[in-house]
Amino acid sequence: MGGSRFASFKDILFGKPKDPLDPKVFHQISLVAFLAWVGLGADGLSSSAYGPEEAYLALGQHSLLALPLAIMMAITVFVISASYSQIIELFPTGGGGYLVATKLLGKNAGLVSGSALVVDYMLTITISVASGADALFSFLPSSVHGLKLFTQIFLILGLILLNLRGTKESVQFLLPIFLLFVIMHAIAISLGIGTKIGDLPSIASQSVQQTVGDIHGIGIWATLAILLHAYSLGGGTYTGIEAVSNGLQVLREPRVETGRRTMLYMAVSLAFTASGILVCYLLYQVSSEAGKTLNATLFTKVYGVFFGVDSGINVPLVILTLVTEAAILLVAAQAGFIDGPRVLSSMALDSWAPHRFSLLSDHLVTRDGIWFMGLASMSFLLYSQGDVRLLVVMYSINVFLTFTLSQLGMCRHWWEVRKTQSVWLRKFCVNGLGLLLTGTILIVTITIKFAEGGWVTLLVTFCFISLCTFVHSHYARVRRALKRLDDTLLTIPFQPNLKEPVPPKSPTAPTAAIIVRDFDGVAVHALLTIPRLFPNHFKNVVFISVGVIDSGQFKGQKEIENLRRAKEEDLKSFVEFANCLGWYAEYRYSLGVDLMAELEELCTAVVQDFPRSVFFSGKLVFQEENAVSRFLHNHTPATLQQKLQFAGLDMMILPIRIFADTQTKQRGAAA
Repeated sequence: MGGSRFASFKDILFGKPKDPLDPKVFHQISLVAFLAWVGLGADGLSSSAYGPEEAYLALGQHSLLALPLAIMMAITVFVISASYSQIIELFPTGGGGYLVATKLLGKNAGLVSGSALVVDYMLTITISVASGADALFSFLPSSVHGLKLFTQIFLILGLILLNLRGTKESVQFLLPIFLLFVIMHAIAISLGIGTKIGDLPSIASQSVQQTVGDIHGIGIWATLAILLHAYSLGGGTYTGIEAVSNGLQVLREPRVETGRRTMLYMAVSLAFTASGILVCYLLYQVSSEAGKTLNATLFTKVYGVFFGVDSGINVPLVILTLVTEAAILLVAAQAGFIDGPRVLSSMALDSWAPHRFSLLSDHLVTRDGIWFMGLASMSFLLYSQGDVRLLVVMYSINVFLTFTLSQLGMCRHWWEVRKTQSVWLRKFCVNGLGLLLTGTILIVTITIKFAEGGWVTLLVTFCFISLCTFVHSHYARVRRALKRLDDTLLTIPFQPNLKEPVPPKSPTAPTAAIIVRDFDGVAVHALLTIPRLFPNHFKNVVFISVGVIDSGQFKGQKEIENLRRAKEEDLKSFVEFANCLGWYAEYRYSLGVDLMAELEELCTAVVQDFPRSVFFSGKLVFQEENAVSRFLHNHTPATLQQKLQFAGLDMMILPIRIFADTQTKQRGAAA
């Protein structure tokens, strides 16, 4: 009764579980281009709340440089978008900057790119939530500003809960907010430029004159430095562009076409919004006001000019626009929660991160990745105390590192295929221009932001890379040990005993039920150990296995069918091996995302057919057991043993010893 109540409460809180084996599930959870624009494009679009502001404030008294800066912003958006459209075409299965760098530049470049992206997505969540709270508190009395940090923490927890329900559910929930933001900002920018359209020629002339005057007064390099400084601080404007290539797995088929259409929506909306706001700052001569964002000041002036300063509609319109701005920033945090766990998942499949980050929940999301991204972003929030100025400095460094590595990898690819693809030069030029722009921004950003707080981002990224390297080396050591076991046991020739046929099935006889994963040395070790421990006792052998559908397989029905086929082939090999040893054997398997639940169900079914079953499972036992080995290797055998024993069933764990490397021993002895 209590369990059913808990299940009902869980369904209300997180939604009902999804069946990964349902052929319709991919269609049900995938996003069309419009919804992908909402879920993935909001990151870039929301940066209009802080990117143009930081760029404009960096110009100081040289505010007329905002006009060329707006043009540079728009051009950069379209160039990076075009270059990432080519990445989508070349890597249609997704993976973004991590996969591009890994495949085209090597695994170490992939590690750097992936680590930079993960940290950047942490900061995406943090700066989106912090900036959203700033916009929200811009029209609230100063007496409640002390609640801002608490509000930000609450919002991150809310987003974690929302994303645990599923990707499509979270995007659909936030769709009205996104549309309202687009409509309100399109109206505000159009009114802002439209009511001052006659001033644009004069402003353009003044901008040219001031630029020439600055070149003569302080020199061309100083003028260029001011412009590049502002350009780099506005770099957060471009950070969401790579989100589509990272999240292709959630897009509707055909994914490449959907991805390219989403990129177009993103580029047009982002260039219009960011550059439009920057031009409006200049047209209305917006200046900083205490407790207000520049956008709050701008919208007040725009609506005041159009409707009249004393119009009663001004304040409600400003509040509505700022509320949508705060809300879109929460939508923007979605990019961090959608793409951050996906990058982590890809790295986990390559053993750079703990393998648990690739596992899917019953709502087909990487639950551990969502929690990790949420809690990490909360740490950045507490460190910065929600200060957007500091977060802007910390932000966008990493994304340009990934941008640059991706563009470099693509340029290398087009150069290598220049003899076989006639369009290589055009594509090379697009990615080459992208490399020039992103590389310039990266160098300027690191140079300018390092002492101001950018060093924190670089330090966190370095620590993350070091941690990934440590995790990878641990998994590599375990793989080497298991390979030695495989080389020893899988080479044993097993041939059917023609003199003694396979015994018939005897359901009432003692039965060894062996939990296996793959046809490997661990499973064969368990099979050979049982007759040594219990000679001539067991008459039947049942092999039990679960094909875990992780983020690597959950890309389409074809991958799941491949998993099913591989699982059946492995289990048939086990049955043949057991038959050669003189046992009757059969197998049971299932596919699913919850390993423990599937195993419990299979074991229960086996006991119904073979009442005298004893369950066996191998477990890795390390010579140097520590917290790392306990964390990186799941404890399925021990957990399953506890559950089966509580149900009155017998289970025995067979240890597989993992010795330290010989080289490690020698180094230790030498020390």
